[in-house]
Amino acid sequence: MPGNDLSDMFNSIPPVTRYWFSGTILFSLLGKFNIIDPMRMILLWNRIYSHFEIWRPITALLFYPVSPSTGFHFLINLYFLYSYSSRLENGMFLGRTADYVFMFLFTWLALVVLLEPMVLTVLYIWSQLNRDVIVQFWFGMQFKAMYFPWVLVIFNLIVRGSAMMELVGIIVGHLYYFFVFQYPQERNHSSGPVVIPIALRLLPFHVYFILLLVNILLQILASYYLFLSA
Repeated sequence: MPGNDLSDMFNSIPPVTRYWFSGTILFSLLGKFNIIDPMRMILLWNRIYSHFEIWRPITALLFYPVSPSTGFHFLINLYFLYSYSSRLENGMFLGRTADYVFMFLFTWLALVVLLEPMVLTVLYIWSQLNRDVIVQFWFGMQFKAMYFPWVLVIFNLIVRGSAMMELVGIIVGHLYYFFVFQYPQERNHSSGPVVIPIALRLLPFHVYFILLLVNILLQILASYYLFLSA
């Protein structure tokens, strides 16, 4: 049955990507139809400090302002999110959910919670781990995966007149890739993510999600305390 096929397809998405993908669709549509005011989901630090709106770092990660002018770009980002996050989680991070959550936390902290750079960060990491894989872009263009992020930079420069978000995502992705993969290899260590505590590896996935929320809350509380102390 079609319903079962959709359910099977959804459940086949690896866990971190599944939460990220479905959350992005949900919050973007809630904002699109004004079920939730989009202004209450974007990242405004002064509202976090002065009104204690601690949900903003979470919703800003998942919300994309969908409009007639941004709808196509939203679909492209949604495709990249689903495709390359799934490939990364089912590839290098297969059976290592804790390591993937660590990568997610690292990039989230570095990017200060922006959906678009997060997608480019994941795509960049995948492209560096699969440098010689041939990818296909528009109009049948084919090239090695290592060039894909830069093709997107040029594409967005042409289409939107700016590629700052893409460049930020690439920089953060390269920081993670360098410290976690490239540097250990150059030091003759085995490649792989930074060592994650064994206790974290043994936790079920929903606990990772709770830890992510706790991590966000603690950061906001610390920032709020510093704001009051200033």
